[in-house]
Amino acid sequence: MLRVRLRFPLWVAAVLVLCAALAHGQHTALDLDGNAVNPLAADSSKIAVLVFLRRDCPVSSRYAPAIQQISKQYADRASFWLVYPDKTDSPQAIRKYLQDYGYHLPALRDPDHVLVKLGHAQITPEVAVFNLNRQLIYDGRIDDWYVDLSRPRPAPTTHELEDAIRAALAGKPVAKSEVRGVGCYISDLE
Repeated sequence: MLRVRLRFPLWVAAVLVLCAALAHGQHTALDLDGNAVNPLAADSSKIAVLVFLRRDCPVSSRYAPAIQQISKQYADRASFWLVYPDKTDSPQAIRKYLQDYGYHLPALRDPDHVLVKLGHAQITPEVAVFNLNRQLIYDGRIDDWYVDLSRPRPAPTTHELEDAIRAALAGKPVAKSEVRGVGCYISDLE
């Protein structure tokens, strides 16, 4: 019996898995170990919330406590995923960011902007909320805390992310399905 051993570097295997997943229409990104992950297939009993962040965006960083509070509040009914669309972010840099801001949510790298396109994200921080049928029901800002990049309100007066989560859980439409946020543009969007 002739045994042939093929040795692929781990990154080649990850690229092949990602390409195969994309060819089959799956909505995948890479976890911090280089594995292809489809956050919409992870737990079909929960709605899915993608939170788009950039490590170098001060607005993204300032939202860390709010994102963590909302994700804890809905943890039993919603799966939250942090999505990093910057092509230059390394897994090590993202891990450090997660540690620095006390995140305990799963993080994905989306250098090919598969999830960015799916969630219609344009800047960070923005979110995309998918109902149990995996239909996008909301994309945009978390709330209206920021008037512009340098001017936050003392406190938000609207709470679009929480409104969208409640609507998704109730199986109802969101009053506004898209509200652009204030933050840092996602580079290399097509």
